[in-house]
Amino acid sequence: MKIRRVLATAVALAVTTPAALLAVSPAYADAKPAAQTQDQRKNKPTIKELEEAAAEAQKAYDKAAKAEAAGRVELEKTLDDLSEVNGTRPLAVASAAAKQAATDAAAAKTAADQAVTDAKAALDALTEAATEEERTAAETALSEAEATATAAATAKTDADTAAAEAGEKLDDARIAAVRAYGVLQSAAEDALAVKAAADAALAKAIKEAEEAGEGEGEEGGDCEPELDLTAEVTGLPNKLVAGTSTDFSVRVTNGSDRHMDEVLTYISVYATDKSGLKDTDKFFRLQWSSKSAPKWQNADADDYIDGVGALKPGAHADLKLRLTLDKATPAGNGVAFIAADFFNEDGTCGGAPGLDMYEFDVKAAGSKPGKTEDAKPSKTTKPGNTGTTPQGSTSATPVTTGTNGSLAATGSSSATTSIALAGGAAVLLGAAAVFVVRRRKADADA
Repeated sequence: MKIRRVLATAVALAVTTPAALLAVSPAYADAKPAAQTQDQRKNKPTIKELEEAAAEAQKAYDKAAKAEAAGRVELEKTLDDLSEVNGTRPLAVASAAAKQAATDAAAAKTAADQAVTDAKAALDALTEAATEEERTAAETALSEAEATATAAATAKTDADTAAAEAGEKLDDARIAAVRAYGVLQSAAEDALAVKAAADAALAKAIKEAEEAGEGEGEEGGDCEPELDLTAEVTGLPNKLVAGTSTDFSVRVTNGSDRHMDEVLTYISVYATDKSGLKDTDKFFRLQWSSKSAPKWQNADADDYIDGVGALKPGAHADLKLRLTLDKATPAGNGVAFIAADFFNEDGTCGGAPGLDMYEFDVKAAGSKPGKTEDAKPSKTTKPGNTGTTPQGSTSATPVTTGTNGSLAATGSSSATTSIALAGGAAVLLGAAAVFVVRRRKADADA
């Protein structure tokens, strides 16, 4: 028996990337992944290094999660203080006063307009028997009422303008508070992605080491990178609902010029609840089928699917996948990792040193997913790159609000919340680093 291994070289990133997230502070500084050098990517981490990376990632996540929790409390307090109903901040007080002044001005104008109407009616009601003094008094009353109405109209316009300006300043303050919190929220979710990937890398490295130890005297070795062997997911939506099943597919393509005797597809799914503190992938069930094995089969515990077989140069094969979420699955976030490896009878093997990540939201059972799109891949760092690229900007993605974010209860208007959505930070699993050890045990003649 031979044990062949494919070690994702991007695991080395785990040693340094979490340190960048430790820079997150209540001052709402942007969290950016540290650049990696060519030498770092070439190094193959030991289990000890992976343990240190996992511990560092845990510390970074704990700090980021603590900052996010404190930021949410501060956000809700700030929005409450900026409420026009019971807000205590000067902007809230000024806006409420300006609105009241506009209301009073509108009432005064209405009264003045009515006085003009009444004065005109009194003048028109005079008969030919009315004296000159009576007519003069009625005309004077009308003239004064019209002058009062003109002044009231001007006062109302000025009051409306002042109220609009005060309200705009108040909305700007609310949006700034939401955006500031969004930076902390995004940093916590990026830190969670790093933590989950580092934990997965450590667990698989330990498992691989244990399996290698079982085969004393057996041959083993690292496989070579093969970037022309690709695995592409189609049909996986970016929103999944608990209690439902989703069918999608993976196309594995041998874009190289060599024959591959056995091609295996690597796919694993990780998920957490909204807090990011509880792993929820135990509620997920992944099944597969192929043209040669059409009956649905459960994916193996080692995350490899052997339904592709051999691939000639330029050939491809399709796998059908079905992801089922138990009704008890909590709402949260998830990510699917996908790649492909090959193993030949002569002992050669290889695969892409990185993985593709497909991110998705998990909705509670009975929820309406709304508009969905196919999840898009985010590639891990591959040899030759100079560093990692973050999944979006911390200043241009929306923050969770409404029934999930509880911002409506803070006193902010629905219009303010809609504006704030354009500037906060979304619940995203970042692509700062993906560190997954992939391995495969294949039986062969001794």
